[in-house]
Amino acid sequence: MGSLLGGKDPTGRFHFTALIPASVVELGHVQAAHFAVAAVVTGSFSLFDASWHFVVNVVGGIGVGLAVGYLIRQLRKRLDNPPVEIAIALLSGYLGYLPAQALGVSGVLAAVTVGIYMGWHTPELTTVQTRLQGQAVWEIVFLLLNGLLFALVGLQLPTILDAISGRSTAELIGYAALVSAVVIGARIAWMLATYLLAMLSRRIRMDDPVPSWQAKAVIAWSGMRGAVSLAAALALPLTTDAGDGFPDRNLIIFLTFGVIFATLVGQGLTLGPLIRVLDLDDGGVGEHEEAKARIRAAEAALERLDELSGEDWVREDTAERMRGLYGFRQERFRSRYDPDGDGSIEERSQSYQRLRRELLDAERSAVEDLRQQGVIGDDVMRRVVRDLDLEDARLDV
Repeated sequence: MGSLLGGKDPTGRFHFTALIPASVVELGHVQAAHFAVAAVVTGSFSLFDASWHFVVNVVGGIGVGLAVGYLIRQLRKRLDNPPVEIAIALLSGYLGYLPAQALGVSGVLAAVTVGIYMGWHTPELTTVQTRLQGQAVWEIVFLLLNGLLFALVGLQLPTILDAISGRSTAELIGYAALVSAVVIGARIAWMLATYLLAMLSRRIRMDDPVPSWQAKAVIAWSGMRGAVSLAAALALPLTTDAGDGFPDRNLIIFLTFGVIFATLVGQGLTLGPLIRVLDLDDGGVGEHEEAKARIRAAEAALERLDELSGEDWVREDTAERMRGLYGFRQERFRSRYDPDGDGSIEERSQSYQRLRRELLDAERSAVEDLRQQGVIGDDVMRRVVRDLDLEDARLDV
């Protein structure tokens, strides 16, 4: 969903502010901007009507998103075809957006709700092949969409600059700097307010330990703006209901671009040095959580192995090899919690993985030679090499 407005303490507990995804906040801004744009386009505004329509938009958008998500989930339960499932996943946002727009509620919130709902249930709906293929597809789609969005701005920017040429360069830079400062300052003020509230409230401190001021500083400086802000600016209508041009549309897009540039380049490039200056780290929370997950997974495998040991098709020598494999895996990850460990288990693991990788390289070379000699075709080579690559990719675990 995007960056978080909070973090974890060394025990791995989420802080209250960490539960508020920045993208959700941005979507709230988009909804508010929608009513502001409507007021400009129509030339009228009613606080009561706007508030009522805001509630209807939000509740209706979420409701449509949940309904569409449920239907998609039921459909995907009955499928076992990776290309079809990935295509449905790519279209899920539109399947939520279009009916919501037709009903006059927030299509954006409907699309986001479908994404969250399906993201939660995806593990139970997908096979190994679907997950592997889907991850590659989504990485390419994200790259292309972000690239196309910023390319679109690059193509429009010269025209936009020509349209606002009546303003001096210094004035435009000043406006962009002022808006950027307000955006950055608002986030810093929000984080400061949450920090002070937590410090003043004993109940909050008990339920949700307050992160250090260094962590809050990094979170406050992490408010980069990008695709959502840009898409909202580009979505402004060209004209009002009266037929006049939308007031200062080109200036708004320019200022949005200025904020994106200031936050992505300014804050983005200085975030790393800021973390180093504040001597901030995550305390190894991510590694500890991964080790816990690996240990529990190995325990579950051993429990299941004990249940299956009485089956006719489970050979005793095979079961013993599997017990040894999972037992070693437990020891390896438990050793990461041991501050007095000598690292011998990890060294043994790395030596095994190095040997296994050398053997996998030999297997790949042999298969590729067979293809070069015309003994096997491209399809067979790709299938075998893919299996070898998957085995290679999971050696670290």
